[in-house]
Amino acid sequence: MTVRAGWLLPAGQTREDTRLVPLGVMAPETAMGSRDGVIAGGTALAATGTAAMQVQLAVGRALVQGADAQGAYPVAVTAPETLTIADGHAQYGRIDAVVLRVYDTAYDTTGQTIARAEIVQGAATATPVPPTLPAATLRLWEITVPAGTSAGTGGITWASALADRRRYTSAYGGIIPRGWGLSFPGAYAGQYRDNGNGLDRWDGGSWQPLDATVGWTPLSLASGFTNNGNGNGDVKYRRITLGGAPFLQLRGGVSWATAGSPPNGGNLLASVLPASCRPAALTSVPIAAASVPIKLDASGNGQLRLIASAAVGTWAALSGVQYPLDA
Repeated sequence: MTVRAGWLLPAGQTREDTRLVPLGVMAPETAMGSRDGVIAGGTALAATGTAAMQVQLAVGRALVQGADAQGAYPVAVTAPETLTIADGHAQYGRIDAVVLRVYDTAYDTTGQTIARAEIVQGAATATPVPPTLPAATLRLWEITVPAGTSAGTGGITWASALADRRRYTSAYGGIIPRGWGLSFPGAYAGQYRDNGNGLDRWDGGSWQPLDATVGWTPLSLASGFTNNGNGNGDVKYRRITLGGAPFLQLRGGVSWATAGSPPNGGNLLASVLPASCRPAALTSVPIAAASVPIKLDASGNGQLRLIASAAVGTWAALSGVQYPLDA
């Protein structure tokens, strides 16, 4: 048996079952329900197309949540599972889901007590959508099945058909790894998750970035500006955390062809800074430039603007610029 579930079999689980499945208090989602998902590690429950209409699910562990009163089932896939996709509809495409499903006759009408990896077939329509899943089922992958697809027509193009839908869970108090979808709410104030760039903390109402550090990244300059002004190097930025507060740092220099005033109305960027690197309010800092005093305005829309008090030369330096991003 290669798909095992803990606390499911009416005659009890073996000692090997107990060692293989994830046990312990998992991340909560409600007062009595746990957050279902994959236990991160290696290529847990990865999917690979192995034939025209077959997909293989790799080994891995997960938690499958039933109704709150039913509880959660720890599951382990201990050997790769090969699943066969039904041929496509003659006229319409569809989206199938690769899932882990727990059948428990004490809570459903299936008459079975077993955990399985299987395909839940979506409806074939002009605008196909992923299928709605039965209770106690964890979505892992989705497969786009075009109309007329079969082994005889060449089968599924796996490189474009497979969509990763694995979401992750962790033990209580652990950091939830980044997976598919970041729209879920936290379960308790003080919960943490990985957002892909740093950590978020749930404050009871929303996720708040804890340390969204961004490494040195080149800026895209507007027309008329060039890098390495006055030999200061290319202009780059990074987001850091100092004393628990987010800051943006700049380095490098810019130059332009004609003295008098910076080109493009002083607006420096062709592509504005990402949302996580914009100040909560307009922030002005003095910078070094040729001939006259000049300042840099960092606005909430992500633009950086050079503003001179009089006719300026042909360069400005941004090295050493640092300003807070929070209010």
